[in-house]
Amino acid sequence: MSYPVAQKPTLAQALRLHPGDVAAFVGGGGKSTAMFRLARELSASMRVLATTTTRIFAVQISQSPAHVTADPARPPANLTAQLDTALRRHGQVLLTGPVDPAQGKAFGVPPEQVDQLAASGQFDVILVEADGSRMRPFKAPAQHEPVIPATTTLVVPVAGLDVLGQPLNAQTVHRPQRVARLAGLPLDAPITAGVVATVLAHPDGGLKNVPPSARVAALLNKAETEARQSAGQTIAAQLLARPRIESVVLGRVRHAAAPVVERRERAAVVLLAAGGSSRFGAPKQLATWGGVTLVERAADVALASQADGVTVVLGAHAAACRAALGRRPVQIVVNTNWAQGQSTSLRAGLEHLPAGTGSAIFLPVDMPGITPDVLNALITCHRQTLAPLVWPEFEGQRGNPVLFDRDLFGQLAQISGDTGGRALFKKYARQAGRVAANSAEILHDVDRPEDFYKMTDV
Repeated sequence: MSYPVAQKPTLAQALRLHPGDVAAFVGGGGKSTAMFRLARELSASMRVLATTTTRIFAVQISQSPAHVTADPARPPANLTAQLDTALRRHGQVLLTGPVDPAQGKAFGVPPEQVDQLAASGQFDVILVEADGSRMRPFKAPAQHEPVIPATTTLVVPVAGLDVLGQPLNAQTVHRPQRVARLAGLPLDAPITAGVVATVLAHPDGGLKNVPPSARVAALLNKAETEARQSAGQTIAAQLLARPRIESVVLGRVRHAAAPVVERRERAAVVLLAAGGSSRFGAPKQLATWGGVTLVERAADVALASQADGVTVVLGAHAAACRAALGRRPVQIVVNTNWAQGQSTSLRAGLEHLPAGTGSAIFLPVDMPGITPDVLNALITCHRQTLAPLVWPEFEGQRGNPVLFDRDLFGQLAQISGDTGGRALFKKYARQAGRVAANSAEILHDVDRPEDFYKMTDV
């Protein structure tokens, strides 16, 4: 069971939007709704520009409190002044090309103009609708699509989960022939989770025209029901098998209070097994528990969890520990500075995490009572709350292991000595996620021989 955090996560948190980002939305099933929602969320503390490089329906303009039309005939200073006025009043502004009343649409602005605005420093965040879908929940791009500015730092491929089970045709999908080609599916066949995942992850689908340095976070929208959420989790697992995709957000962006169901991304376990065992009197990592050494047991627990990768930090007795681990599929890092405190092992583990890792659980080797269920509960809580820290509790006492969101990796790397992450526990206590543990094992570590014998007796 997870205790509720103080606030529901926002869509901006789920997509990890930060000052300096230019986010481009492609696909179908909620691009405009997501863009306007993000503008509202972010404008409380940032200067936000929403714009389009394609076209949007004129009726959607009213979703922004301020609208400016880009006119090539006007001096650039005039446009800058208009945008500044809107930002001072509202914190956000929508920029489009001229509105065509006959079509009921507003034209987009050239992607080069978005790049110029990004370089101007006038805005903290720029949100770009870079694709069209004719109000369909799913699509594949044509040759000229999507129109993503070169300065884009985040691309968000969007799909509406209401397309699942629908026939692949023009009534449900924009450009169904292209979807059929990418997915290897005949027209009018039912659209499955696998079809959605295949198209979103395809270089000619959801990943088309993505700038090389841009992050990719998919948004699976309209996840209102348990069935859609389950299907979304299946899609997310397939998408995250592609290294190019960093995260997948299951959302319901029209929901006023809770637009985010969960965010799926790669979670790692860092097994801390570098200590010298001075109080134990022998290599603690190699003490036998249930027929295996503690380092083997901890590695097996991590590998049996939902974590996407396991990094083992060794130090003292590294050669013997490496031999004990054998051919287990873990990454081994040797911390030659282990005697300077646990912080050096934290740093060594962080430095060797795979790119795109969203969170890391730091598991001490000397807690043999920890089970995969404990690790899975931390991961699930983090997915649903986006809390910066998640820890287990038993009868009100905080235990181990602790999950750290990647936004804290930089601060964690600055810690020195043998304090671990305790300074961050206090700093982020109000925002931390907490998981109720079923036993006191999360509180017990093996420090001295008597601890070990007491636990083995139990």
